[in-house]
Amino acid sequence: MISEYRGGEGMVIFGIHAVKAALVTRNVRGGEVLLGDGGANPRLAEIERLAGERGLPIRKVTRRDLDRLHGGARHQGVVLVLDKAVPAAGVSLEDILESCGEHTLLLVLDGVEDPHNLGACLRTADAAGVEAVIVPRDRAAGMTATVRKVASGAAESVPLVQVTNLARALRQLQDAGVWVIGTDADADLSLYDADLTGPMAIALGAEGRGLRRLTREHCDRLISIPMIGSVESLNVSVAAGVCLYEAHRQRRPHS
Repeated sequence: MISEYRGGEGMVIFGIHAVKAALVTRNVRGGEVLLGDGGANPRLAEIERLAGERGLPIRKVTRRDLDRLHGGARHQGVVLVLDKAVPAAGVSLEDILESCGEHTLLLVLDGVEDPHNLGACLRTADAAGVEAVIVPRDRAAGMTATVRKVASGAAESVPLVQVTNLARALRQLQDAGVWVIGTDADADLSLYDADLTGPMAIALGAEGRGLRRLTREHCDRLISIPMIGSVESLNVSVAAGVCLYEAHRQRRPHS
């Protein structure tokens, strides 16, 4: 029976995609894999094989134990408990600035606090070919087990870069030749009329509030997403998908 949640310097990752990605991409040492008694599942068998290759003990527990560990969260029958937080290959803002090129595409999230939205944005960013997601360190969601679960492995492939001062980070991107495009419901320029080619960072605001004033002021241009129905705004993860895939469409090589 699992009676406590490991905190401190440890890390807990749950969900099939997130656990598998962590075992593949991280230098995992020390901890254990908890598998629920959900019957034969080839995806869980693959995780069991990867854990064995990395020398991690595997403990079979009941689904009820896993539910208790994560308060009913959808763990899909597997939890990876690490003794220490093991980061994926670290990427800093300086790394991004040094590697900016003609096809750079970044996603900036200004104060997104819901970890489910952050995880969904990471998943969309991975699918759209985004090089990194940039977020402020304060008053915004950071990397958590829930974010990794929702991201379905994208948290291991798309760097999440936390910056102390978002406005200063935007200035640094601009100095490196990156065009910063912000989304604003009142902007006159439609997403579909904007040029989204070239080195670019697309900035979206927090749920319900949009971009903060200082962030808007540091954007090179503001664009709006056309809204035809009665709702006034989109969930930030949906808005990210709309904007990133329009950028992806415009960047496709023409045959």
